[in-house]
Amino acid sequence: MIDFVKETLLLLPFLFATYLVLEAVEAHGGGALQRCLERANTVGPLAGAFAGAIPQCGVSAAAASFYAGGVISVGTLVAVFLSTSDELIPVLVSKQVPAALMVKIVVLKAVAAIAVGFSLNAILAFARHMRRHVEVHDLCAHSHCGCREHKGILVPALIHTAEIFAFIVVVSGAIELAMHCFGEGCLDSLRLNAPVFGELAAGLVGLVPNCAVSVAGAELYCKGAMSAGALMASSFTGSGLGLLVLFRTNRNIKENLAILAAVYVSGVAFGWLTGHLI
Repeated sequence: MIDFVKETLLLLPFLFATYLVLEAVEAHGGGALQRCLERANTVGPLAGAFAGAIPQCGVSAAAASFYAGGVISVGTLVAVFLSTSDELIPVLVSKQVPAALMVKIVVLKAVAAIAVGFSLNAILAFARHMRRHVEVHDLCAHSHCGCREHKGILVPALIHTAEIFAFIVVVSGAIELAMHCFGEGCLDSLRLNAPVFGELAAGLVGLVPNCAVSVAGAELYCKGAMSAGALMASSFTGSGLGLLVLFRTNRNIKENLAILAAVYVSGVAFGWLTGHLI
């Protein structure tokens, strides 16, 4: 439980910085900052994959808010989600797993994230399936935060940060409690060593928005109760709190479900493929 509190508190600076940027974009729409962000979207999946590789789930939460605010593309968002490893690498370090293996895991996740991210952007551009233009005030309409009544960017950013933080504490806290009650025993019964089925089940487990899942997965892998493919599948789909924030901030449920499906399918597929390489 202490780890949950610490991990959740570490989100605060990420969330606050994210909403400061979003409010700045809203306040200076069409300015240099907006143009810079639009140009950055051409290489978004590359930057997203590298950012997601940082062992901190605050990056995926920030990316979800940026997507909901219309700043980044779907390919960039999915790249962040797929490259995010949450607590996997720190736990493997504590277990004294060879450094070469951890580097291989991070590199494989980043490469797969880049490939999927650019592919999604290309497919959507080819199909001319352009996303409805969204702005920061769409977030306000969705959350009914009332921050538009305040001037400047500081107070609205603080309001959004507090609102999302409270939501994360409630939902993720409930999941943490469930994990504490059932623990690794529940995951161990899923036959995560079985070929194909192990990757499919681990991919579903990875979608649970809580760092305790990645910790349990790493523990099971080190004990030999989870295959390499299942470990990679759960790591690919384990985007930390990103999906939780996405469903809270983005009002388009069909869009959210499509992103969830893309993360799961690509995560399981690349989990099975990369499991043979580690």
